[in-house]
Amino acid sequence: MSIRGVLGKSFFKYLAQRVGQCVLVVFIGITLTFLLPRLAPTNPIEMKIDQMMTGPMRVYPEAVASFRQAMYDLYGLKGGLGEQYIATWARFFRGDLGPSLTTYPRPVSHLIWRAMPWTIGLLLTTAILSWLAGNLLGGLAGYHSDKRWTKWVELTANCIRPIPYYIFAFVLLIVFCFLVPIFPSSDAYDRGVKEGLNLRFMVSVLYHTFLPALSLVITGVGGWLLGMRALVSNIVSEDYVQYAEFAGVRKGTILGKYVMRNALLPQLTGLGMGLGTIFSGALITEYVFGIPGIGLISYRAIVSFDYSLIMGISMFSIVGVSVSVLIVDLLYPFFAPRVRLQ
Repeated sequence: MSIRGVLGKSFFKYLAQRVGQCVLVVFIGITLTFLLPRLAPTNPIEMKIDQMMTGPMRVYPEAVASFRQAMYDLYGLKGGLGEQYIATWARFFRGDLGPSLTTYPRPVSHLIWRAMPWTIGLLLTTAILSWLAGNLLGGLAGYHSDKRWTKWVELTANCIRPIPYYIFAFVLLIVFCFLVPIFPSSDAYDRGVKEGLNLRFMVSVLYHTFLPALSLVITGVGGWLLGMRALVSNIVSEDYVQYAEFAGVRKGTILGKYVMRNALLPQLTGLGMGLGTIFSGALITEYVFGIPGIGLISYRAIVSFDYSLIMGISMFSIVGVSVSVLIVDLLYPFFAPRVRLQ
């Protein structure tokens, strides 16, 4: 058999293993998402009925019984645990997650798809920017470790890294919204601006989301920088790097093709995991700055115990993380061809 045939067979075996792992993770994650809310002592439908009974309106017992039956049918809580489990998977494959309990009759899928562009726009942009900037600075600092500026860069990164992104967001909020009022303190765009792909709306969104994006980028850069610097510091002592330096290869070529290319593999895995968490949103940042993303609707769903919305967001996050990791695994052989032979 030719070498090309061996490589192709190895890659398809690698592909099948990774896809199988992805499917298994999704299966286990959704199963746990199905079970955990049902173990909670609070029943969302009974809570809703209690609110109705304690309200000013007169409610007849027959109406309550009909309402209870309709709600159990609507939210897939009818029948035994096995029947509910099968119904959950059937709804998952149909993309029907049911209506939201607190914003009835709006579908959960509608709420998630409406919030997702805000979360992706904020977190995807900041994740990629912080990854690129952190790895570039970390690679330079690790390769030129004898330079004075690398000490200051490392010190700054060590000071920023332990700070939670939301604490940094609070600091930026106080400084640039109250002490020096340059940026707005809430809302994702100016009120009265029509949503859509128009210049006024996009400029307004960029203006309102600059501070939360800045907090996420700065705190993210510190972690990527220190991680890349540690990887590069180990790689520069490898024999093939030393040989390239003795052979007179340009430093830029050594740094790009010999050092950073090998150091990027674990960083690429970290990026994949980070991109997966985008689907969970940045709860505190979105809540503080009033950005209507996944984090904000997650907070509201938890506070009001919106059963169907919590399950919908959890399922969406599980699938998002699993698919992101799968994509990174599939990209690995292009950065490290030896993976196809393992």
